[in-house]
Amino acid sequence: MSSGSSTSSSTRPVHRRESPWGTPDGDHRQPTAHRCNDRAEDVIQACFEGNPFRTIPGPFKFFWQCMHSKPGEEPTEPFYYLQLDPPTREVKLE
Repeated sequence: MSSGSSTSSSTRPVHRRESPWGTPDGDHRQPTAHRCNDRAEDVIQACFEGNPFRTIPGPFKFFWQCMHSKPGEEPTEPFYYLQLDPPTREVKLE
């Protein structure tokens, strides 16, 4: 992620599972949600909201744009089905 921009979902914690092999010594990295994770969840929710041929194209378009965007340039349009605030861009003026 670039230092000039961030999205709201990038700092959300992700549950970490215990591995039978443990973790390497000194490995203190924590997993974070992918920057397009909320867009993917919106598409999944659209699958359960009536006729999928009508409900999926809108959320999928924003998911596709998010996946093909550079970090910090994700779409900021509101979600179709998730009750979350739309992603925002933080702009640093230098």
